[in-house]
Amino acid sequence: MLRQIYRALWWLIAPIAVLRLLWRSRRERSYARHIGERFGFGYASDLPESDAPVLWVHAVSVGETRAAQPLIEALLAAYPEARVLITHMTPAGRAMGETLLGARVLRCYLPYDMPFAVRRFLARYRPVLGVVMETEVWPTLIDECRRAGVPLALVNARMSERSYQRAAKFGPAAHKIFGGLARIFAQSEADAQRLSALGARQVTVLGNLKFDMAAPAALVARGQAWRLGFGARPVWVAASTRAGEEALVLDAFKRSGLANQAVLILVPRHPQRFNEVAALLAREGWRFARRSALHAPISAVAADGFSKPATDYAQQPLFEPKMQVWLGDSMGELGAYYAAAEVAFIGGSLLPFGGQNLIEACAAGAPVLIGEYTFNFEQASADAIAAGAALRVADSAALGAALRTLLTDRSQRTTMSAAALAFAALHRGATKRTVEALRLLLKDLN
Repeated sequence: MLRQIYRALWWLIAPIAVLRLLWRSRRERSYARHIGERFGFGYASDLPESDAPVLWVHAVSVGETRAAQPLIEALLAAYPEARVLITHMTPAGRAMGETLLGARVLRCYLPYDMPFAVRRFLARYRPVLGVVMETEVWPTLIDECRRAGVPLALVNARMSERSYQRAAKFGPAAHKIFGGLARIFAQSEADAQRLSALGARQVTVLGNLKFDMAAPAALVARGQAWRLGFGARPVWVAASTRAGEEALVLDAFKRSGLANQAVLILVPRHPQRFNEVAALLAREGWRFARRSALHAPISAVAADGFSKPATDYAQQPLFEPKMQVWLGDSMGELGAYYAAAEVAFIGGSLLPFGGQNLIEACAAGAPVLIGEYTFNFEQASADAIAAGAALRVADSAALGAALRTLLTDRSQRTTMSAAALAFAALHRGATKRTVEALRLLLKDLN
């Protein structure tokens, strides 16, 4: 009965979802593109007429796409005769996939979880293996893959206690859904236990793929150039902030007493919010510049109207000395922002969004600050704190105090930086283990 209700609801939800895409396209045109793919239509004619097997990886948005990159690179190397298809649910994820992987992979949107759409998708690409990242569990997709004989593996799987409690309410229905996955490769033992309790079969702990993410050397060099351009001022980054958090971060910056001595690199998680955050900065009178203006003869803009062109990385100082905030309104440059900063705050954690990935900041050697709400990254956050790589703050006042301490105490900052690098190095290797596990799965099927 629940299955019928779920499928019927999709017929009601789908038109609303399309209208929402069109509404959002007013601010970001990419939302109006490729809508047919969401219903199993309008695929590009880039799949060659051949018997080359297709390995399919689903990464819903930016974070999952970046985490999937090392895995996809490894699959391309291990199976040169195959084509890799990557699917997304958001334009930002798709854009990130294009940036990271280019024409080496096929790409499209994963269709909405409706039988006819999923069947058309599977018939179009005929994957020999499906890999879904982290938490993407779609009942109809699982049913249709099983019916089509496509083994579906949940990779880098995580299951927070909150998500577990919600899923457990569905009882046997949840067991049928999770039991329909061919394999589950979990990030931690706690994730594995929760997934098994929900009916998952053949659950193996392989670690977190995000520890294998490495910022390209060009990005690191770019960030280091920016750091030189800021001059002697301390620099910190607030990365992947969510709605409502920017005001808290700015309040913390004021409370630190460093708003006129240090620079904040503020990087909202969602590109459609870039203009909104810029408007907030202007409204509050912050002296700020936008990353997107760096290559143009435009510089910092603020209430006091100061202006100085900054068009060349070699120019010193690269940025206006009075600038307080640099708005990171770009995609795919998080590694550069971390390389430019001495301390990193990870967004999504001051308000109950569940947190964002702190591993990349640790790998860059940045001491990390996180808020109370990290339930989506529970294990990694706890391990980073235990390793001395991260500190948890309760609110904007505590963030401001911790920020002041770290930016003014070189000894503590150096100690945490070394701990962050060691923490990131200790947990690497999940990609290699996952590729081997997928190889065995394909071998068992053949």
